Amino acid sequence: MKLWDKGFSTDKKIDLFTVGNDRELDLILAKYDVIGNIAHAKMLHKIGLLTDAEIADLETELKNILHIIEEGNFIIEDSFEDVHSKIEFLLTEKLGDAGKKIHTARSRNDQVLVDVHLYVKDALQEINEGVDELFDLLIALAEQHKNVLLPGYTHLQIAMPSSFGLWFSAYAETLIDDIYFLKAAYKVADQNPLGSAAGYGSSYPIDRDYTTKLLNFETLKFNSVAAQMGRGKLEKSTAFALSSVAGTLSKISMDICLYMNQNFSFISFPDELTTGSSIMPHKKNPDVFELIRGKCNKLQALPYEFTLITNNLPSGYHRDLQLLKEGLIPSFSTLKSCLEMLTYSLKNIQVKPNIIDDEKYRYLFSVEEVNKLVQSGVPFRDAYKIVGKSIDDGTFNPDKKVVHTHKGSLGNLCLDEIVNKKNKA
Repeated sequence: MKLWDKGFSTDKKIDLFTVGNDRELDLILAKYDVIGNIAHAKMLHKIGLLTDAEIADLETELKNILHIIEEGNFIIEDSFEDVHSKIEFLLTEKLGDAGKKIHTARSRNDQVLVDVHLYVKDALQEINEGVDELFDLLIALAEQHKNVLLPGYTHLQIAMPSSFGLWFSAYAETLIDDIYFLKAAYKVADQNPLGSAAGYGSSYPIDRDYTTKLLNFETLKFNSVAAQMGRGKLEKSTAFALSSVAGTLSKISMDICLYMNQNFSFISFPDELTTGSSIMPHKKNPDVFELIRGKCNKLQALPYEFTLITNNLPSGYHRDLQLLKEGLIPSFSTLKSCLEMLTYSLKNIQVKPNIIDDEKYRYLFSVEEVNKLVQSGVPFRDAYKIVGKSIDDGTFNPDKKVVHTHKGSLGNLCLDEIVNKKNKA
């Protein structure tokens, strides 16, 4: 069954190619299609296009379908083009003419838009919850390990003293920037496109404010053409938000892989969170973090994939837009699993103390020696040259106690301020 069926059969090859994997993806959207159908039917009843008996029957049957979906027993057979045609078939099979009336004043285009908007809102909320959990863990780890010094690196060369408190809380604060993107994407999604039909509205006296309230949208897309042009912009906005989170997860995963390396040996994890080698019995591999890094790097390509699909399309609907679902829907489950695995693993991180006691980190304290000279009255540039010369001639002998007792940036992590900033995000 096709919603646009006019009595002729489509070539099977054309059918397979144009439908693609819509049936599989639409199973995820099915719940939202029912919710959209209920709101649309209530609106049709409100404006007099459905009788009291018809709306009662439609609501009952749609709730039955929703129950089947939630139980995991809903299927879309190959004889149906998509979720919209399957649900309309079920309604018509059960209710006759009332089922045939459900599509009044609506197009499949705005059905897809409503489904995707509702799905993205829920999916973004789940990602936000995962980010919140990871943020809280990073802040707790920063507090727990704030006094453990960690060598800072620039250009992958030994630079200046840092701390695990700074490292953990740096990623916590970076997540706040990602939350800004998630909130922006949510705001784009929180606009009701229902009633835009094929992009040019309807001649029926539809009540879009009513469906906006029923579907819990903050506002609606007032211009019907703008609503249809939102297809692609919503996905791209969401992709940038997911990409932002993915970038943070990828970077911390790379740090973890580096810090677990024996040449660094800053951190470790219990054996059960690592994997081994089929030939080298000594190996403890950070496969979880490598996979998080790889998956998140793939996610960071998503905005550009969507840009290439939608770039230079004129206004109105085009079948190219169907391809957006193929990237959008799996991206949420991928990022959610990465958030879950990173949080799960970090709960078991083992931070190694006394890292900077290693002789190779003696130059880590060169800036502290420069600062001591400056505080005694030596101009900074002269102090810089004095310390640089002592390093070159092998007489450099830093006072590590100065750093161990330092109460400046290493101790002042501003954790409360970071938490307050996040709460305001």
